[in-house]
Amino acid sequence: MRRRDFIGGLGAATTWPLAVRAQQPGVPVVGVLSGASLEQVRNQVTGFFQGLEKTGYIEGRNVAVEYRWANGDYAQLPALAADLVRRQVSVIAVLGSTPGALAAQAATQRIPIVYAIGTDPVQVGLAASLARPGGNLTGATNIVVELLAKCLSVMHELVPAASTIAVLLNPANVPQFETERRDVESASRALGVNIVMLQASLPTDVEPAFARLVQQRAGALVVSGETFFSTQSDRIIALAARHAVPTMYPYREHALAGGLVSYATDPVDLFRIAGTYAGRILMGEKPADLPVQQPVKIELVINLKTAKALGLTFPLTLLGRADEFIE
Repeated sequence: MRRRDFIGGLGAATTWPLAVRAQQPGVPVVGVLSGASLEQVRNQVTGFFQGLEKTGYIEGRNVAVEYRWANGDYAQLPALAADLVRRQVSVIAVLGSTPGALAAQAATQRIPIVYAIGTDPVQVGLAASLARPGGNLTGATNIVVELLAKCLSVMHELVPAASTIAVLLNPANVPQFETERRDVESASRALGVNIVMLQASLPTDVEPAFARLVQQRAGALVVSGETFFSTQSDRIIALAARHAVPTMYPYREHALAGGLVSYATDPVDLFRIAGTYAGRILMGEKPADLPVQQPVKIELVINLKTAKALGLTFPLTLLGRADEFIE
């Protein structure tokens, strides 16, 4: 049952071909670059096309789209970005990948780039400022790295007896990893809890990370919002259930799939902003004139069924702040 209306809805378009579309004469081409795969970000990409449509652009009618999916292998991103530059696309849209945005930035200073990412674009060098990004890049950020410290605080509130809390990070995304590591260390000192930094960059890293969690006797887990972990969400949720460890996730979809709790912005809304900006750039606006936007709504979603299975009772303070309960 929902306590407040969810931001937006999902569009009807849910499938897009992986093959390159033939470019029609006079039709602009948007190059989509992602560190994930289509299946892993299908719902979020729907938001991107909603944004494009808002500005009057509909794929297959008056705009073509070429896709480049890294499928979790971030080492491919520079080559994929360079390929889009060689294709001379009109705009590059980097969806859900800070390494992808950095790769696109390195590949071209001419083609406009729109990104939807979870890190601070100023901090990683993608924008001069949020209000005036400068150069050929702009976009949207939910700055999930800033939410990680808050997630740690919420988890400590939920499981106060846990003297050690594990945090799952992806070292392959260097800018996000370094920021999250610093923020978590600072938050742990303020909360007075021990932190175990778990690392995973490949699917084969996930189970060993949980083995270390058990070895270190961590009483709870907080999962980073880095894109790789969305690609491994089913495995992480299953392992958390197997080891009976209370776990906080970075997106609502994880709580819907059986995760205990999520605290996050809406990634569909983030991608929708990027789609709107891509359309505005196709209409002639400059990236430097479009301020980097941030979704303002953060939702706390609690899966009561999972809480019951873990024998957890949520404090009234958390229940009162929840936006949605999964039963």
